[in-house]
Amino acid sequence: MAASPTIIPIIMAGGAGSRLWPVSRDTMPKQFIQLLDGGLSAFQATMRRVVGEGFGRPIVVTNNDFRFITAEQLAALGIEAEIVLEPERRDSAAAVAVGALMAERQGIGGVCLLLASDHVIRDEPGFREAVRKAASVAATGRIMTLGITPDHPSTAYGYIHPGAESLGEGARSIERFVEKPDRATAEGYIAEGYVWNSGNFAFSIEVMLGELEAHAPNVLSAAREAVDRAARDLDFVRLDAAAFAASPTISIDYAVMEKTRAGGVLAAEFGWSDIGSWDSLHQVKDKDDNGNCLEGDVLAIETTNSFVRSEETLTTVLGLDDVVVVTTHDAVLVASMAAAPQVKTLVGELKKAGRREAGEHLRIHRPWGWYQRIDIGDRFQVKHICVKPGGRLSLQRHHHRAEHWVVVHGTAEVTIDGEVKFYHENEAAYLPIGCVHRLHNPGKIDLKLIEVQVGSYTGEDDIVRIEDVYARS
Repeated sequence: MAASPTIIPIIMAGGAGSRLWPVSRDTMPKQFIQLLDGGLSAFQATMRRVVGEGFGRPIVVTNNDFRFITAEQLAALGIEAEIVLEPERRDSAAAVAVGALMAERQGIGGVCLLLASDHVIRDEPGFREAVRKAASVAATGRIMTLGITPDHPSTAYGYIHPGAESLGEGARSIERFVEKPDRATAEGYIAEGYVWNSGNFAFSIEVMLGELEAHAPNVLSAAREAVDRAARDLDFVRLDAAAFAASPTISIDYAVMEKTRAGGVLAAEFGWSDIGSWDSLHQVKDKDDNGNCLEGDVLAIETTNSFVRSEETLTTVLGLDDVVVVTTHDAVLVASMAAAPQVKTLVGELKKAGRREAGEHLRIHRPWGWYQRIDIGDRFQVKHICVKPGGRLSLQRHHHRAEHWVVVHGTAEVTIDGEVKFYHENEAAYLPIGCVHRLHNPGKIDLKLIEVQVGSYTGEDDIVRIEDVYARS
């Protein structure tokens, strides 16, 4: 028996996940949020599945805005990976092309395993066995899709009709791809042996690059130039923005898989879900005797088959069935379970209305920690700031506001116009307009403080960065 090929994981982690609004937003999308039990984000769970024997160094393709949370979550697991930054979103075909080119540059050959970062897999041994089989067939020149044997007639997924040709390891050729169906059509597909299209693939580098050249040459040429002109930035590979922008916005399904003759599908069962909406998350979560999934500060009475989640705010539900109720610091979602997949449309309407809540959380994550607005008004703003141990804000100044920092936890090292002082709990620092200042946490516990801004303008763009250890200046 031939040796199993080395598997190079390519993880796509740049999506927004707006169907899980208001928890998932542009500033912190679902793949980086702990939505399931176990204490890990979906991204972390995905990464943990693709390390160890048989796997090469992972390649994570993510958005520039998520670079630090990606690095932070990898570091928490002790996993090293190549983190490649997309300057803007261009759908999955560009990500696949970039991933394959980066894998080619590793020079170890083998088979690539393309995975979304936000999927749930409950049977990890079953997943690894399916990956082994798919990789074995991919090594013979096929682009293998991991198909999922349906357990219900879902209208949320695309379907694949396996062909008659056997490819070995239980895999088959692909007869055709079909779009998301209505329920009656989905029932017919299941009866005819169709499988769900998981959007996860295994392929050799040479075959994928060849099929991209044949069917999506503009995608490949843009990706190749973006990789060739990429620059190192700290621990990241930053793709060339101008070159990458030339790539068409198209999925790998449309660009390659629906056109190639090299496609194959392996039907598998390993407890898969893309947790694409609140109803699909409800399906995979543990429930009480009433069919409810209740998370956070929640009280539900005479309520059944519902998903209720609260972040710190008491949320009560009375006498409802099949509903989704999600409460965050600044937004509340109430929807029927049936309408849950339409949340993306709702978010689109909020964006049209210019609502900040559509894409931005109150808590904004930064490489040094996070901040959260407490209050804002005419000529003032109040924030709660948390700086992780060793975190260091940029050396900066403001043109329009003064700031007061009150330490409530930990120790702050504050630099003001070159003078360094230490402040402890219940001590305050004053930063006048125009002063050059920096905040650093020299301790081993989180530094938390209350920041009061006073001035004619308190927007985030009134920051002049002079020096920054995170290369943002």
